[in-house]
Amino acid sequence: MSIKDTLMADMKTAMKAKQADRLTVIRSIRSAIRQIEIDKKVDLDDAGVISIISKELKMRQDSLAEFKKADRDDLVQKTEQEIATIMPYLPEQMSEADVRELVKDTIEKVGAADAKDMGKVMKELMPKTKGKADGKLVNSVVKELLG
Repeated sequence: MSIKDTLMADMKTAMKAKQADRLTVIRSIRSAIRQIEIDKKVDLDDAGVISIISKELKMRQDSLAEFKKADRDDLVQKTEQEIATIMPYLPEQMSEADVRELVKDTIEKVGAADAKDMGKVMKELMPKTKGKADGKLVNSVVKELLG
């Protein structure tokens, strides 16, 4: 079953169970997917859908940080629930240790020596970590190991 099919089934389940918050999140994800499909005139596969879901998650994580800074506990709680709703649709996230190991292997493979080679390393790494690890984490680990 594709991720789009899973989203549709979960949306129906949320409607029947009258889970308004969950339904809103799923609808926003499906809307973002449909918008991309219409704009680009394509039918997205699971990789494309994961990319969109990752962007939706990233938006909410950024909002969460801002809400915490502003002491908006009501919005923090709502955003955390939205993040919890989105997470099951993404592949299991890599731990920092896994990211470090992958970065070390990639640095050896590419033959990177210093920070000037960061572009080569990132170019090789990002397809491997797409949807599985946060780009900021990957970037910081690469900087640390090359710097």
